[in-house]
Amino acid sequence: MGVIQNILAVIVVLGVLITIHEYGHFWVARRCGIKVLRFSIGFGKPFWSWTDRHGTEYGVAAIPLGGYVKMLDEREGPVDPSERHLAFNTKSVWKRIAVVSAGPLANFLLAILAYWALFVAGTTTVVPMVGAVASDSPAGRAGLTPNAEIVAINDQPTPSWEAINLRLIGAIGDDQLTITTRAPGASASREQTLDVERFLVDQDPPRPLVTLGITAWRPQLPAVLGRVLEDGAAQAAGLKAGDRIVSIDGVLVVDWIDFVERVRGAPGETLSVLVARDGKEETLSLTPASNALDDGRVVGQVGAGVENVSWPEEYQRELSYGPLAAVGQAVSKTGEMTVLTLDSIRKMLVGLIAPSNLSGPITIARIAGDTARSGLEAFLGFMAYLSISLGVLNLLPIPVLDGGHLLFYLVEAVRGKPLSEKVQNAGLRIGMALVGSLMFMAIYFDLMRLW
Repeated sequence: MGVIQNILAVIVVLGVLITIHEYGHFWVARRCGIKVLRFSIGFGKPFWSWTDRHGTEYGVAAIPLGGYVKMLDEREGPVDPSERHLAFNTKSVWKRIAVVSAGPLANFLLAILAYWALFVAGTTTVVPMVGAVASDSPAGRAGLTPNAEIVAINDQPTPSWEAINLRLIGAIGDDQLTITTRAPGASASREQTLDVERFLVDQDPPRPLVTLGITAWRPQLPAVLGRVLEDGAAQAAGLKAGDRIVSIDGVLVVDWIDFVERVRGAPGETLSVLVARDGKEETLSLTPASNALDDGRVVGQVGAGVENVSWPEEYQRELSYGPLAAVGQAVSKTGEMTVLTLDSIRKMLVGLIAPSNLSGPITIARIAGDTARSGLEAFLGFMAYLSISLGVLNLLPIPVLDGGHLLFYLVEAVRGKPLSEKVQNAGLRIGMALVGSLMFMAIYFDLMRLW
């Protein structure tokens, strides 16, 4: 069932993003007086299509790895003299630039719309309160203390743990971090400098809070099962939702975190688990399955989740804006995520971020499925970020991508004439090689994560 959900979620996400991207090209082309021959979602032979009164064919094809807008163009075939003024190649360079730019711009506008909807609807988040600090860690050596709220990192506000993680990911490669905290009820804040030489460099995946030695505060979680997954080790052992784990191998279990840590440390081992159920106690044999992590470690996994515990009201924060204020917040959020994406690409090129962090269709499908199961809010947030990533990647100055075409047209605008066909064809071959290599690497790293 999870695999089907992942597939459906990625079809929805990619379908929406590709349609919006191609519609941007299509909409501007029509308004620039260019005849559009075909609007296709997917590649290959369409399994569904129709033609409008303008002669444009709309179709959905079987290979859902992109889409395209085919315009009348003398470079791609003979054009009737009566329609020459409708051909893409006969338009001014600025109109061609507008058409090519419209696809990525549509992706940024979609992200703004998604963030606007989230900000208007409002989100409930937890206050980013420090729960514990490891003494021999950057945070511990800097004097960071538990039970303090992290209000800013490098002078950028952090109203939530999501914001904190984004700020820390943006600081990859830095040698110092400035963290501003405030104790509960205090009006004044405290600023501390953490020494973090080459922060998170070569980590795959990055673990910012663990690296700093910070554990987020959370309410006490009793070791009570909220759900038991089908075909998991917990179900095989006879565990049920509502069971309270009393002890493992005769040693009392303090809370859920204690239970998880002991399970993770015993892959493939048979544990004697004492559970409390309906006022009675029962001993069961539990053998955690072995689960290989991305970093090579093997941990135990039983396929069970904790029973939900309510967060105290003082540790919750409602983030919402009016319709007008949300526009500014959505634009700001989109700009912030765009800068973060560009900076991540730069750091990957200079070696600060490992190439293995590249994600392909398998990882996108998994994350899409996870966010869909987490609710509409998480799903919209993921779609917005993926739309930004698609817009940024398409604007990279690589021939074959929109950014490559923009580069050619900008050079033409400066020179007063286009580059020669020979130069453009050579650029396209190089671009295809680069894009093909990136796709191969992304899929390779996806498969490595599965193993």
